[in-house]
Amino acid sequence: MITTEQVNAIAAKIETMGVDEATVSVLRQQYQPIHFTYCMDDDLPNNTPIIEHKDFNLYLIDGREHCLCLTNDYEVATGIVVAEIIPD
Repeated sequence: MITTEQVNAIAAKIETMGVDEATVSVLRQQYQPIHFTYCMDDDLPNNTPIIEHKDFNLYLIDGREHCLCLTNDYEVATGIVVAEIIPD
């Protein structure tokens, strides 16, 4: 389970540090055992983020089954996708 408070704190940290692999590495260390994945937002078409920001979106991951999938349910979330938005 991931809380909304955790997600909000993570979003604030990304805002401060910037969105890149180094930031995601810091998040992995500070928010164990949450699983973090970094990608470009256009790699996740037709999905609704739980946090939208001008530079990034955050999505929840459900890793309970053997395959990862996106979810909007904080109760079953085991990870977060940090998806960088590249300006047009």
